[in-house]
Amino acid sequence: MTAGTRIRGGCHCGNVSYALDWVGDASTINARRCGCTFCVKHGGVWTSNPAGSLAVRLAEAALVSRYSFETGTAEFLVCARCGVPPVVTSLIDGRRYAVVNVNTFEGVDAARLVISPASFEGEQVGDRLARRATGWISTVTIEEGPS
Repeated sequence: MTAGTRIRGGCHCGNVSYALDWVGDASTINARRCGCTFCVKHGGVWTSNPAGSLAVRLAEAALVSRYSFETGTAEFLVCARCGVPPVVTSLIDGRRYAVVNVNTFEGVDAARLVISPASFEGEQVGDRLARRATGWISTVTIEEGPS
């Protein structure tokens, strides 16, 4: 993978899909294995490219569960049909930011992933939102209906 790579992914059944336009070198993709109980139980390993853009498609929006917990500042898009959470969004000052689950990538060699543990336990809400605003994908669109 080189500069300007498009990474496609989605849930198991295809109801929630995305195209991530990765800006810069994608030969190595850093990802965070979150230690919260939701991510551990759902296999959440997240990556983002703040300079990139993400287009999410919800084929059947009624079959997408939007799950928030703890601070309520992030929304997990979980396919209600197959149970996979491919995307997390956060609305900050009227702008939507996102991360994607590398376990939902299609056609990306797992050897390119550099996975590190992450814990956000004890992080204050303001610090959490500031981290997301600088580190998450900052250009995000969500469209509903079949492609």
